[in-house]
Amino acid sequence: MSCCDILVSGTGGFAARILFDIAATAASPVKVVIAGRNRDRLQWLKTAASARAAIFGRPALFETYEIDLLGEGAATALIETTRPKVTVQAASIQTSQVIAHSGNAWTRLVAEGGLSATAVFQALISSRVAAAITSLGHRTALINCCFPDVVNGMITAQGHQVACGMGNVAILSNVFAGSRLVPGALKLLAHYQNLSAWRRPATERAGAAAPRVWVDGKELGDVFATFAAVKLTPEPVIDISGASGVPMLLALAAGDTWSGHVPGPAGLPGGYPVELTAAGLELALPAGLPREVAIAWNAAYEARSGLVVEAGRVRYTGVLQQRLGDYAPELAEGFAISDLEAVCSEMLELRTRLSGLD
Repeated sequence: MSCCDILVSGTGGFAARILFDIAATAASPVKVVIAGRNRDRLQWLKTAASARAAIFGRPALFETYEIDLLGEGAATALIETTRPKVTVQAASIQTSQVIAHSGNAWTRLVAEGGLSATAVFQALISSRVAAAITSLGHRTALINCCFPDVVNGMITAQGHQVACGMGNVAILSNVFAGSRLVPGALKLLAHYQNLSAWRRPATERAGAAAPRVWVDGKELGDVFATFAAVKLTPEPVIDISGASGVPMLLALAAGDTWSGHVPGPAGLPGGYPVELTAAGLELALPAGLPREVAIAWNAAYEARSGLVVEAGRVRYTGVLQQRLGDYAPELAEGFAISDLEAVCSEMLELRTRLSGLD
């Protein structure tokens, strides 16, 4: 297989949204490889994406690559064979639908402790892909779609590079812009933990964590009041999050410029406004907002409750550390980032056990 412009690993709903929107919006020729282990699903994604490209008259070409990314050496083989300009990693052993499910001890742990309970699952395949890129010395922009606000920091702590993620802050920036409730250019700081408030009715958002929003350089005083009419679904909003990074992917593949919002740029915690230039992807913060202040604002969320990486170790904090400690005290104490694979196996056992408990 020859080099491709964009590699998309994963065949779930998030990957499908990316592929279908590439097919509908690509302005210049782009070759996309879809990688995954489900042959029937791969073939359907290729068929549907190719049909959409024909419908909209777009010069997008789609190919498939059948591979089980959990297999030994699979990530290296995938990168070595496809040689992508842009690598979009959307395959995970933990579905994002966990946020909309309830009824067992595992889903309660995630609901009470937060999504960082799933971080090691989200990091497993992405860290393998990142390691493969590093070992091959291949120059590609790695876009990690799996819990990037937190996982991207885990990837960089392992000594690998990651450009950014997709969704989260970009969900809010785009629903706010699409609401047309305020005129002007928007810039946001937003952590994934800010999303939960917008899944609730406006009357129930008081006291919840709000993103910071600037309009034409001036920060809004009451974000909840300004965007009271905006509401997300309880389920993952893939139709927005999966679409949010497509213009960026196409710009990266074509060597064009772009500006918008992304989570986890270069492994930073949370989400930021960014610009893509010839120099790469860089923060584009509102005037007067120091870089260290923006990073500290985002980092504070996981420091209060979640997962942080410090000096090569993963540390659970707050409610998540407490709830995890109720079931697995040793896991709750954290682990060396180099032990991610072994810890993932332990967490899988815990998830299986808790999923069977009411």
